[in-house]
Amino acid sequence: MAMLAEDYDFVIGGDPDRDTIDLAVLDTGTGRVLAHVAEAADGAGYERMLTWADEHAPGRRIWALEGTGSFAASLAAVLIDADETVAEVGALKRSHGAKNDRIDAIRAARQALARDEQGAPRAGGLREALRMVFACREGVLVSRTKAINELKSLIVVAPEQIRAQLRGRTLRSQLTRIEELQVSATASIEHRLCVFSLQSIAARVKFLFTQLAELDPQLLELIKQHPAGPVLLDEPGVGPVVAAQLLISWSHHGRVRNEAAFASLAGVAPLETSSGQHSRHRLNRGGDRALNRALHTVAITRMRCHPETRAYEIRRTAEGKTHRDIRRSVKRALARRLYRRIEAAAQLVTTPAAA
Repeated sequence: MAMLAEDYDFVIGGDPDRDTIDLAVLDTGTGRVLAHVAEAADGAGYERMLTWADEHAPGRRIWALEGTGSFAASLAAVLIDADETVAEVGALKRSHGAKNDRIDAIRAARQALARDEQGAPRAGGLREALRMVFACREGVLVSRTKAINELKSLIVVAPEQIRAQLRGRTLRSQLTRIEELQVSATASIEHRLCVFSLQSIAARVKFLFTQLAELDPQLLELIKQHPAGPVLLDEPGVGPVVAAQLLISWSHHGRVRNEAAFASLAGVAPLETSSGQHSRHRLNRGGDRALNRALHTVAITRMRCHPETRAYEIRRTAEGKTHRDIRRSVKRALARRLYRRIEAAAQLVTTPAAA
């Protein structure tokens, strides 16, 4: 609290919803609530919020907003354009007491006051474009998997004369054969509707394959435009999907303060649970699980076919470490290495511009 109070006179907590945003001004020295307002989450509302902030928090101020990647994204962009300081507040811990938007806005401000380090909102521009394409691709993958499972389940219970034509074929071959199925006028209602359902699902699967084929080049092109993209793609075990996740989680220079913080963000840094004379650590089950999954993919790939990582695994196995322990160590090392590579590539671009 003292560190924030040294730099700012006021902290403005924000609790956003789809249509409104509640704001509360706190004095950083005393923690006292000075003012509260609820405004519409639109352009005119944002202008009124800035006017209100000038009136009730005229000195050095920082905005502590929850949901800067969702409901508060537009407000955060407007504030940054207005040269305001914005901090990202994570999901608020809910108590069993009273709860409303005003209380949540105050909690957001108090959470910022209690932190030693403030999180910066995620960057827009190329990073946001990459996130949107990546999220769209993930949605297509989930939908495609679900549609394929529906198709396979329907084939299992299809009439034998239909099932016999599809048994033992690859998915691509099944899709082609389903498209060619014909229904006679004398066929039973079960037969006719089974063919109709199969062709409907098959058309959906083919459409999703087409969408994925269109999204993958877009994703790769965005990665190549990023200063750190080509560097990541040169790393063994890092493909376009993993590189995209790493860049999305890293966001921009300055958001993650060092490699240890990046490892903690990924959930690969163990948490200390020491007490008294006992020194213990436990696994970190929190953090960005999508980033953790990306590092896991790189780790298992390197442990399978990367000579240096294979040599490390052999040496640690000889020391009595389990495969799971070794993989966790590899993930921690990868988080630090990849963070350094991203930061170095980003600074190569920003340093000449600053000079």
